[in-house]
Amino acid sequence: MNYNVNQKGYYGTFGGAFIPEMLYPNVEELRQKYLEVMAEPDFKKEFNQLLKDYVGRPSPLYFAKRLSKKYNTKIYLKREDLNHTGAHKINNTIGQILMAKRLGKTRIIAETGAGQHGVATATVCALMGLECIVYMGEIDIARQAPNVARMKMLGAKVVPALSGSRTLKDATNEAIRDWINNPVNTHYIIGSAIGPHPYPDMVTRFQSVISEEIKWQLKEQEGRENPNYVVACIGGGSNAAGTYYHFLHEPDVKIIAVEAAGLGVNSGESAATSVLGKEGIIHGCKTLLMQTVDGQITEPYSISAGLDYPGVGPMHAHLAKTGRAEFMAITDDEAMTAGLELCQLEGIIPAIETSHALAIFEQKTFKADDVIVVSLSGRGDKDLDTYIKYFKL
Repeated sequence: MNYNVNQKGYYGTFGGAFIPEMLYPNVEELRQKYLEVMAEPDFKKEFNQLLKDYVGRPSPLYFAKRLSKKYNTKIYLKREDLNHTGAHKINNTIGQILMAKRLGKTRIIAETGAGQHGVATATVCALMGLECIVYMGEIDIARQAPNVARMKMLGAKVVPALSGSRTLKDATNEAIRDWINNPVNTHYIIGSAIGPHPYPDMVTRFQSVISEEIKWQLKEQEGRENPNYVVACIGGGSNAAGTYYHFLHEPDVKIIAVEAAGLGVNSGESAATSVLGKEGIIHGCKTLLMQTVDGQITEPYSISAGLDYPGVGPMHAHLAKTGRAEFMAITDDEAMTAGLELCQLEGIIPAIETSHALAIFEQKTFKADDVIVVSLSGRGDKDLDTYIKYFKL
């Protein structure tokens, strides 16, 4: 079984490029050139140099001693929260801004939910001196105010999405409209492993630095490259795609994908796509999608702005359908409790997205000698307001 994208842009039955005719030249240019550009020695050198000197990679693989003791297993945290801008998102935006420059693009657009991808895009645009427009749902703008301020300080223009649920899905719609209107000079930096081919594969490859580092870091600490489990939270799924990438075809490594159950999988207020989703098309690709009987996209819900998405990247849909990954759904309450536990056991305040991944230890029992690597995809600064309200701090 192959878990990577095929030449036609599909992961099994998921993926492809379902796009308006107006966007065909952009997407096709990218498809024809992305692998070639990424293989260029100069590109690799510049990408790796920026990851090292600007982002601060490699990010540590930290053995969480007190958390491991509590759950009687070996838990390692891949500290993507320590990257510049506070999350994994910067890995991809550095790669894509270098790609955009080589394709001669002068204007950058992006969508953002939790704001981390918006901040990471605004950051690299400032670094490279390119115009930056970020689309963000009106509701997310309200709940992620610090990130909005950061984007503006970095010189980006933040445009509110006022339609639909006014969250990530709607911000993506607005960004696609912009791209259709500005096809020649604009590159759309998609922040997740979603969108028309080649985006899911390109984003995954830029994020695969995460699993690449895990292998040699684990070898140093445990004397082996492969853990028993790799765990990550999934919205669209770029941190997960990067965490799984080098383990996809290692049968001894089990993959756990953690989705947001919101108020409960069957509550009507959820974002557990693998359970509630059916095959459908969203934002340019065929994937698992929460939808009504007649194919209208249903509104997702999660306390976490980054997991509040009605679909999942096509690679993850394939992992779910083939059974390669075990999908678990975690409620708001379970995630918030797990986030606070990490604060108090390890002195690390995680993003609420990441807290979903940490909550699996209350639900699943592991062996004492299992090595489990959890992607700590982002830090919790952006979520302090939500934590404060939830715990009445």
